[in-house]
Amino acid sequence: MRRRRIPVGTLMVLGLLVLGSGYFLVAAVVGPYGVFRQAEIGTEVEALRAERDALQVEVARMENLTRRLSDEYLDLDLLDERARDMLGYVRPDEIVIR
Repeated sequence: MRRRRIPVGTLMVLGLLVLGSGYFLVAAVVGPYGVFRQAEIGTEVEALRAERDALQVEVARMENLTRRLSDEYLDLDLLDERARDMLGYVRPDEIVIR
């Protein structure tokens, strides 16, 4: 029984196909649009959403304070608190705890 030899050109083409497939497989896993990068993007999205939610709460708080100090609705207690905090005033009958 005689063994048939595979031509060198066929081996080279086969080798190039294997190397090309390996390159694209590695790129699909660790490349800039690969599986690992998609997982990182998902984690970043969740962190940014949490930061956005915290900022929305802070903005709502600041809008509330701004509304309470506006011309249409003036909260005198808040105005007194802010003015005394900014100017450092204390009434004689108050006890300050720091």
